[in-house]
Amino acid sequence: MKNYILSALVALCLLGIATEKVTITNAKRRLAGKRIAPPKTIHVLVALCDNKYQGIVPVPAKIGNGQNPNANLYWGCGYGVRSFFKKSKEWTFIKSETIDSTIMERLVFRHNSWNYYLVADAYNGKNIKECTRDFLRSCSGQKRDSIQVNYQKVGLYGKSALMAYIGHDGLMDFELNEDFSNSDGNTRDCIILACISKSYFAPHLKQTKANPLVWTTGLMCPEAYTLHDALSGYVNRETAEEVRTRAAKAYAQYQKCGEKAARRLLVTGF
Repeated sequence: MKNYILSALVALCLLGIATEKVTITNAKRRLAGKRIAPPKTIHVLVALCDNKYQGIVPVPAKIGNGQNPNANLYWGCGYGVRSFFKKSKEWTFIKSETIDSTIMERLVFRHNSWNYYLVADAYNGKNIKECTRDFLRSCSGQKRDSIQVNYQKVGLYGKSALMAYIGHDGLMDFELNEDFSNSDGNTRDCIILACISKSYFAPHLKQTKANPLVWTTGLMCPEAYTLHDALSGYVNRETAEEVRTRAAKAYAQYQKCGEKAARRLLVTGF
């Protein structure tokens, strides 16, 4: 009798395990049947501030060393991209890695509310021309790549929804004599925070058919708060004018220049 009861209990346990496995399998099948939208990417290319290799008004040597991301004005300083976004309540830091001697550090963040990844690349200051070229090639769809993040494929460069360039306007110092014509028919959004970027980038950007959400009409300091607040509106699907307004308010707040002045500096569209 005892053996019979024991056998019955074992059979019931096995039946329960089998039922649980079937339930899990069926759940996986149901999930597999649903089409989950892939994440969108915001890819930010930062040309590190560099007193030696860029035609800028010199800044203190420590923050103007384009080969040292950790102390760089546009990266490791308090208002640099790495420092500012790591402190953000809107974005969660995922990982950091070194790519090569040109891209000295890559950061990956995930938005806390929306299905967006932000990838930020710190380009060696002496490679500003390559950084500028990569930005324009990405806007046109000519340069494309992807990485794996948490078992998801995250698009980079031309596979991004939005491309951003941060740093000195190198087109003041050099020319890019190449074709940046759109290669795939897709229209990407972009943000260019560099001095007088609308005037210098427009001829190339028109070829790419990218949509300039925010760029500049005069001299500016391309620190991360302007980008951060512009992206707050972007991921919430605000209009281009609303995104531009967020950027101008952030710039006015941190630069203490007045919102009217900031709105004259930061504009949207061609």
